[in-house]
Amino acid sequence: MGGEQSLALPPEKGPHRVGCADVMVGHTQQGLFFRLFYPCVPRDGAERPLWIPRYEYCSGLADFSGHSRRWCAPLLSVAIGSCRVPLSWKAPFKPCSSGYPVIIFSHGLGAFRTVYSSICMQMASWGFVVAALEHRDSSAAMTYFCTAEAVREQWIPHQQVPQGQKEFYFRNNQVHHRANECARVLQLFRDISRGNSIPNVLPQGFDLSVLKDSIDLAKAAVMGHSFGGVTAVLALVKESGFRCAVALDAWMFPLENVLYPEVPKPVLFINTEKFQTPESVAKMKRLSSRNSQTKIITILGSVHQSQTDFAFLTGKLINRVFNARGTLDPSKCLDITSQAALAFLQRHLDVREEFARWDRLLEGIGDSVIPEAPFCLSNL
Repeated sequence: MGGEQSLALPPEKGPHRVGCADVMVGHTQQGLFFRLFYPCVPRDGAERPLWIPRYEYCSGLADFSGHSRRWCAPLLSVAIGSCRVPLSWKAPFKPCSSGYPVIIFSHGLGAFRTVYSSICMQMASWGFVVAALEHRDSSAAMTYFCTAEAVREQWIPHQQVPQGQKEFYFRNNQVHHRANECARVLQLFRDISRGNSIPNVLPQGFDLSVLKDSIDLAKAAVMGHSFGGVTAVLALVKESGFRCAVALDAWMFPLENVLYPEVPKPVLFINTEKFQTPESVAKMKRLSSRNSQTKIITILGSVHQSQTDFAFLTGKLINRVFNARGTLDPSKCLDITSQAALAFLQRHLDVREEFARWDRLLEGIGDSVIPEAPFCLSNL
């Protein structure tokens, strides 16, 4: 089987150490569930959270990857079930009188809230509060909510496109559901900032009131990967509080054409070399032609999974299962992704940091990065 894998996530590059905690609000499917990544007060010997939080997520990954749950879920559990994320679990929040800017992060199809810990952790280390959603539109590998009676759990499995239904309509319904969830997290943060009491219904849940005077909701962005990338674009239409979006290898298919003229804010598209189609890129270009601040860049040597934590699993088995490795070193890919995102966010959130030193990445200038999309090269 290739032995146990390990998850070699790079340490924080920014000046802050990072803590994380799970937040669940409400006792129904209409509530919210996300992992919060935040600048923390470091503690010696702090617990590191599991990367795959529960066995059920292994079952969900097995289903999503089209393998039998009976053999694949236990295999995944043995291989990756004990991997931990190099963060401090529920560490004390580090207050900030000027307020941290906020990022809402949307996961891709068949993923869940912990699968982008690498990028969320890097953004938090540079002084952002990041809420990585776990969507409840049946696009996650697996998710759950806690019902009010005796905190029973209700699991929501991944759902394929129903037979006989057109994929566009199914995915379009999902992307609207997802973008609404992103908008509701921003509204939740507004409620916290106003001093409203928001109970975290998870056992020994992280106390959200510590954020009250330390987040700056005038500086809010939305970010996501793949299905989450197009979710981030749609969230700009639905929620005026988001000032810009960062879309990692966005899967543009689910968004209806009539909405493209409605996207009011700039988007940074960071594509990988192997995933995009001419149709998808044409949709990105519709946005960049309307807004000169919208940028499209491609990271050479990267594949679709390069922008997830799967790229950092050491061990041949998992890389074969998830097809996670491009030719570019995953740490280099993460550096380019986070630095380009930070330069873009500084520009559009008026963040007073030193991120402008990475501005050239936004023009596709640098090692392993090009402007526009990869097959523009073949059209020259």
